[in-house]
Amino acid sequence: MPAAGPRQSFHVDVISDVVCPWCFIGKRRLEKAIAMVPELRVTVAWRPYQLDPHVPPGGLDRRVYMERKFGSRERLEAIHQRLAAEGEKEGLAFRFDLIRRTPNTLDAHRLIGWAAPLGLQDAVVEALFRAFFMEGRDVGDRAVLADIAASCGMDGAAARLAGADDATLVSAAVEQARDMGVSGVPCFILAERLALPGAQDPETIARYMRRMAQKLKLEAVGTGPAGACAADGGAC
Repeated sequence: MPAAGPRQSFHVDVISDVVCPWCFIGKRRLEKAIAMVPELRVTVAWRPYQLDPHVPPGGLDRRVYMERKFGSRERLEAIHQRLAAEGEKEGLAFRFDLIRRTPNTLDAHRLIGWAAPLGLQDAVVEALFRAFFMEGRDVGDRAVLADIAASCGMDGAAARLAGADDATLVSAAVEQARDMGVSGVPCFILAERLALPGAQDPETIARYMRRMAQKLKLEAVGTGPAGACAADGGAC
């Protein structure tokens, strides 16, 4: 039996916010999609987005904020029920009842950015999602963020969080995403070419990854056109 050839490199950028439940669901679906394309060596980078950058640094009362956003407690409960059902399919046990504060996520995104060169970005993103959605922790609280960073093997995060390192860069990246047309998350950017909006099912993500990988392969040998494209199916 012939040996398998080298795997093709493939990169995915995920634009997301740590207080977006669909982003947590999308993370699980992306992980499943990656397992479906063993011929690709996939790398993933997490890019910042803020669903509401106007939340003050100390956060807001969660119940009041969400009921004001969605109009009524009944509508909010219906949304939570749907999310709980979708999360259960992905092995996620959302505990919306534990969440007391809606945080500003700027500092959480700073932490995610610092984790990237350490190879810890996925671990930090996972820990932030779990802390907020499963434990009801305030991921806008710098002490909570420092604890999460330490649990993932990041040293010195508390001191950096106390300052303003990279706050401007995060805000600029969020604005850049909006300028690109991203108005909701998650949004998967495949190979810096194709924007795949929403928490798509794993099969769809894998299919588009294969299509884009083939396009890149053809371009590399000069038989295909270069250029950006966007997947059908709505806006990010």
